[in-house]
Amino acid sequence: MRAQLARIDAVLVQAVIAAALSFAHLHDVASAAGQDGWKAWAYPISVDLLLVAAWRRLRTGDAKAAGWCWFVIALTASLGANVATAGLLDLDQVPAWLRILVAGWPAVAFLGGTLLAHSAPGPDPHEDAEEQEGAPDPAPELPAQPAPEPTPAPPAVPVPAALVEHARKVAAEHHTRTGTAIDTPTLRARLGVPAPMAEAIAAHL
Repeated sequence: MRAQLARIDAVLVQAVIAAALSFAHLHDVASAAGQDGWKAWAYPISVDLLLVAAWRRLRTGDAKAAGWCWFVIALTASLGANVATAGLLDLDQVPAWLRILVAGWPAVAFLGGTLLAHSAPGPDPHEDAEEQEGAPDPAPELPAQPAPEPTPAPPAVPVPAALVEHARKVAAEHHTRTGTAIDTPTLRARLGVPAPMAEAIAAHL
């Protein structure tokens, strides 16, 4: 655990030292090219931000060609400043082409940062595969069920006319005595007939 922390700490210290030196070299070149004051400090920030944006695009896996292109441009600007301040360039007499490059860098950095940060990423094939694997299987189609056959109507029960007349008298007597129409169970009990015949007689009343 301690060895891992020590290795991480060493990497972080090395990264901080490299970033600080590169930052100072970019500031010195911008200042020598006529960008004094706060503008000289803004140049190294612009280069570092473009490097970060390009590195993030490379890590996502989308549009790697554009990510590598702008990463190389930003890295060239940073390495160029480091080499220029190593004694190969007289900072008291900066050539005109370097002044032009320094003056045009903000527009280049703005273009690269905008394209890297706001371009629409392409579809992730790993996510599509996971969605297809996680999607439930379609339900199998069930065979068509045959339509139920219609229930045949019960056969009609023949009722003698004399029995109908007798039932009418019984119904009239029940209505006179109770004030209500006779129901089928009562009619069946009074006549002593089966339920189907009682229902058939009640239909004639």
